Amino acid sequence: MSANAREEILAAAKLTAQAHGYAGLNFRDLAEQVGIKAASIYYHFPSKSDLATAVAKRYWEDAQADLESLSRDSAKPLDALRRYPETFRRALENDNRICLCSFMSAQFDDLPDAVKTEVQAFTDVNLAWLKKTLVAAQLASPTEAEKRARAIYSGIVGAQLMARSRADIALYDSLIESYRTAGLLPA
Repeated sequence: MSANAREEILAAAKLTAQAHGYAGLNFRDLAEQVGIKAASIYYHFPSKSDLATAVAKRYWEDAQADLESLSRDSAKPLDALRRYPETFRRALENDNRICLCSFMSAQFDDLPDAVKTEVQAFTDVNLAWLKKTLVAAQLASPTEAEKRARAIYSGIVGAQLMARSRADIALYDSLIESYRTAGLLPA
């Protein structure tokens, strides 16, 4: 087993969960994808719950880093908000996958508690970034920012789900554009 086996397992599990959710995480299939024995996965992740928890945690941590980069690399907060939908579009560009935490949220009742916590953290990270950026862009007051952040987040997640169900990334783009026209997202 390579020194990077844990990272390879996490990467394969991320792609699987983005396409099949929590229910799709199968040690035998993941081991085959990574090129190791299924029993070797247990060395790093004693249970499916441990693996899913680690994958979901890594996912929101990566999302948080991406959002921080988006803010840092944008000239103005308004520019960062304009680019925010790109963070969800990337999953669709990758073989019509969707946000791992969105997929797992749809399976929420069947998730172990530790996984639920990490899935909720993804939403919290996105809402916190949106609120902060909406206020910085002077598009919402601190008291209004929470409602608008939730509307933006749920709208983008919904657009991603619709586009996936049609295997049509152009539908995602069209929905995002309609959010801009309606004023939910900045034009």
